[in-house]
Amino acid sequence: MTAIALTIAGSDSGGGAGIQADLKTFSALGVYGASVVTALTAQNTQGVQGIHDVPAAFVAQQIDSVFSDLKVGAVKIGMLSRPDVIAAVAEGLARHAGAIPVVLDPVMVATSGDRLIADEAVAVLRERLLPQVDIVTPNLPEAAVLLGEEPGDDGAALAQRLLSLGARAILVKGGHGTGPESVDHLATQDGVERRLAAQRVETRNTHGTGCTLSAAIAALLARGLPLPEVVAGAKDYLTAAIQAADHLAIGHGHGPVHHFHAWWQPT
Repeated sequence: MTAIALTIAGSDSGGGAGIQADLKTFSALGVYGASVVTALTAQNTQGVQGIHDVPAAFVAQQIDSVFSDLKVGAVKIGMLSRPDVIAAVAEGLARHAGAIPVVLDPVMVATSGDRLIADEAVAVLRERLLPQVDIVTPNLPEAAVLLGEEPGDDGAALAQRLLSLGARAILVKGGHGTGPESVDHLATQDGVERRLAAQRVETRNTHGTGCTLSAAIAALLARGLPLPEVVAGAKDYLTAAIQAADHLAIGHGHGPVHHFHAWWQPT
């Protein structure tokens, strides 16, 4: 049976993040991708020039359309910038998701530094959505925002504290940290703790890394793999995509990672 993953996220007109990155990741990992668009962005490698939100009712209609026809094996949630859209997604998951694994990437700030979520939406995200998901994948600044704390760099401690918000597992990403390694920390409600390290790659082409990692987790969950194996495999995929990013020449700013590094010959 064909594995299917659904991404609920914003569209990146530059193609490096959001829906576009998610669908590329799903395809690269052998999974059919469906999508629910929550926002349109005017965006390129140099930043975000504009955001046009999709009405919450139409977000709900997209969710109903996908689940009424496709056998979705996992859901990835990305950019949700308004409280009513977050509520629509939470209600849609309650109607349809059941035991389907759900991955939440709490997209708040783009790689360029542009803010992508309204302040009033953070509380709704925390209260309505986090208790419904299987794994949340914040970076260090996003973890602090979710906890209402000042930014810190102890990913393992942040992961443990985030578990109190109700998600079944937390993966705090270390890409914003320092040192020769990028270290992620996984913690689950049933006591699993993992430290996942990869050599830090020197490149400016890191646009869409968070989207790509969470989409890879969803893709591997859709294929039925267990969570610790999924997280390790997703990190390996992202690391290889970053290592190959400089083989692409896209735009004049922070270019995308190379989602199809295993398929395209270097040029």
